[in-house]
Amino acid sequence: MTTNDQLFERARQVIPGGVNSPVRAFRAVGGTPRFIARAQGAHMWDAEGTQYIDYIGSWGPMILGHGHPAVLEAVQKAAVEGFSFGAPTEREVELAEEIIRHVPSIEQVRLVSSGTEAGMSAIRLARGATGRSKIIKFEGCYHGHADALLVKAGSGLATFGHPTSAGVPAEVVQHTLVLEYNNVEQIEAAFKAHGPEIACVMIEPIAGNMNFVRAQVPFVRRIRELCDQHGALFIFDEVMTGFRVALGSAQSLYAQAIPGFQPDISVFGKVIGGGMPLAAFASSRRIMAHLAPLGGVYQAGTLSGNPVATACGLATLREISRPGFFDALGARTRALVEGLKGAADAAGVPFCVDSQGGMFGFFLMPELPQNYTTVMTTDQPRFNRFFHGMLERGIYLAPALYEAGFVSAAHTDADIAATVAAAAEVFRTL
Repeated sequence: MTTNDQLFERARQVIPGGVNSPVRAFRAVGGTPRFIARAQGAHMWDAEGTQYIDYIGSWGPMILGHGHPAVLEAVQKAAVEGFSFGAPTEREVELAEEIIRHVPSIEQVRLVSSGTEAGMSAIRLARGATGRSKIIKFEGCYHGHADALLVKAGSGLATFGHPTSAGVPAEVVQHTLVLEYNNVEQIEAAFKAHGPEIACVMIEPIAGNMNFVRAQVPFVRRIRELCDQHGALFIFDEVMTGFRVALGSAQSLYAQAIPGFQPDISVFGKVIGGGMPLAAFASSRRIMAHLAPLGGVYQAGTLSGNPVATACGLATLREISRPGFFDALGARTRALVEGLKGAADAAGVPFCVDSQGGMFGFFLMPELPQNYTTVMTTDQPRFNRFFHGMLERGIYLAPALYEAGFVSAAHTDADIAATVAAAAEVFRTL
């Protein structure tokens, strides 16, 4: 049997850091990453045969769990028909129609292959549509690794403590304004100073790369007002939250609290691909008309709308559209976080939790943080002990303090109970 240690040593010889995405390296928590051999339902098995209850779900896409029969059938059929054509397919149209059906703010969709590509293209579209250069993002929000967005980002960058990335020239980010999340005064000041130059404001409505931090309703409402007042576009980055926190995505939750609320551009990924490399950006016909081949904003991709990926995504969206799906998923996620909170309280460990749909987060602190600065005060060594304690008991959580967790429809009451029981043991050791 090949061990995780042996695989990691081999990987480090041929892959930088031994991983193809930095957070997988366990650098933040220490130890050896687990090399996964297979997965089914809510469980994964590593190269050594150790079984885990999976709460990362490929960082969000696996909302149905691994190996859902309807999804497997759709993917297998599509694979037989052909891996890639470089030409349009009917399934691309079907997937776009399915996304639009659930999200009232959008009329047209452009499919791409990754969340980074979608976020980068959404900003290019906003700049092209407005004729402006400046963009606003928020500290701790991660929108992919495009150069202009790697400024005080969250996710893997937060994990390694670097506020920016090497290799990004200062002149590339000179038009990127970085503000504090949930700070109304700062966004007002930014528009007062730069209003006519601002092309867009981009936000994660629930920042899953600060673990789990919600954009407060008054904050979102004020951004919408300021964008309307100054002619800027409001981009909702729903790569993580899209079809994960609600069938209508996070924007549907804000529409319930803010009458008439809609973002101008939406970015999707993860769930819409069902685990395959697929993402999208979407908007009104008026804004999307700026895209080539209709307009002057260029965007293209050889594998965009890949027929196997669209089959996977379409089957996933059809399954989660079934009546009662999100009610059940939300209840299962709440059972998990409430159980974790109860176990922490019983052990006297400062602990707070939040969840929405099939997405959750927790912090080893008394109250939920509202911005990146507060998130960074979390007790990192204590989290690392908690992570490894859970991993040793067969619970696979995100190997970084700054990442949200995910529950799938495949998680059972027994899985939740086993997770809470493991946490109770670990909390008593912290």
